[in-house]
Amino acid sequence: MTSVQVDKQHDGNEAEDSTSGEGYHRALGARQIQMIAIGGAIGTGLFLGAGKGISIAGPSLILAYAVAGLVIFFIMRALGELLMYRPVSGSFSEYAREFIGPFAGFATGWTYWLFWVVTGITEVTAAATYMTYWWDIPQWISALVFTVILYGANLISVKLFGELEFWFSMVKVTAIVGMILICAGILTLGFSDAGDTASVTHLWDLGGFFAGENGIGSTLMTLQMVMFAFLAVELVGVTAGESKDPKTVLPKAINTVPWRIAVFYVGALIMILSVVPWTEFQPGVSPFVAAFEKMGLGVGAAIVNFVVLTAALSSCNSGMYSTGRMLRDLALNGQGPKAFTKLTKSGTPLVGTTVSAALMMVGVWINYQWPGEAFNYVVSFATISGMWAWIVILICQIRYRLKADRGELPQSPFKAPGGIWLSVFSLAFIAMVIVTMAMDEGNRVALYGAPVWGLILAVSYLVLKARNPEGAAFAKRS
Repeated sequence: MTSVQVDKQHDGNEAEDSTSGEGYHRALGARQIQMIAIGGAIGTGLFLGAGKGISIAGPSLILAYAVAGLVIFFIMRALGELLMYRPVSGSFSEYAREFIGPFAGFATGWTYWLFWVVTGITEVTAAATYMTYWWDIPQWISALVFTVILYGANLISVKLFGELEFWFSMVKVTAIVGMILICAGILTLGFSDAGDTASVTHLWDLGGFFAGENGIGSTLMTLQMVMFAFLAVELVGVTAGESKDPKTVLPKAINTVPWRIAVFYVGALIMILSVVPWTEFQPGVSPFVAAFEKMGLGVGAAIVNFVVLTAALSSCNSGMYSTGRMLRDLALNGQGPKAFTKLTKSGTPLVGTTVSAALMMVGVWINYQWPGEAFNYVVSFATISGMWAWIVILICQIRYRLKADRGELPQSPFKAPGGIWLSVFSLAFIAMVIVTMAMDEGNRVALYGAPVWGLILAVSYLVLKARNPEGAAFAKRS
């Protein structure tokens, strides 16, 4: 069962090996998919955001990342089960359309598109800010240059997108592994300025493991920041329609989630907090920068600045990629303008990517008007819209598994562990995170914006349905 318009275009014929049934080129290989999966779990939420989390919860932030990371793995296995049942680009909205209903597919596609547009704006702004470390130039110029370069790269071919993500991810992975090895050396050999004070006892001696002001309550309040750090890990699902061998590559990429989180989040924080007491971290300061300074390695600030610049550009690059695919999926299903269906000769969605990039250029204007303004509210809304995709994935997996167990659909060769129960647990966990957001005044505004966005979607859907009430895009699938 494929996209409505795709079925019509291909008349049920099997796609060639080099081209997916949706018209995309299967140009992403195992090496690129693996690094996209790794890079999706490493971003500015770790390199910068962890500083605020440490200052709030102390060493217990490690536990928050570990527990949330386990939930992320459950979400990814649920996604993997769906992908092996039917690997398609724009998978979240496609599965929502099939297992929940046409409006769910419409809302999911447009919400995930908005998530990446908003994220692209914030990340290109962050990248422009990082550039001022080396050059005293207006932020809007850097933002403009980055947006144009990434837009051009995404239009050339999906293979170039994959290569960019490969090297962006390689920089991030190398930086974290290097930090872990340096910290391990300090703890065992005692070199650098931090050698005399470094000790794993920092994890429990300075006020206890739950050393935040409100103990475990402080740990719970960091979950919203932790979940933001994991946003985009689901991007591997969007690549399904352009993977050379999705049924082999995607399960391998998904199964690496636990060790990625164990190494890049839990492992890195254990090492950093053992070398640098958690009481020395400040909100808004990268824990990596703080650790390098404590070690007496002044070059660390420049290195970390380059890494966070890479992380921001990686996220913006992913946004360029995702938005075009989501808009095309909506258009193919009659839930978006037909112009979005157009592909270039290299198989990239021209109009959808162009429109999305144009909206991301709003970030250039923001940098011109308010170069020093924070994006806290925008980031909060990005968190809510990003978690919507996770909620949809879990609900769809539950409904798919129930149908498959009844024999109504074929069983997936890559079943999620725990059947539907771990998905139910994950939904409850996300609900708890949303409750903590409601308790935080700084993030509450995102919850106010969500119903407004939902109302916009509902009205838009009703208008489209009124224009074409008999359309296949608005009929519930059996």
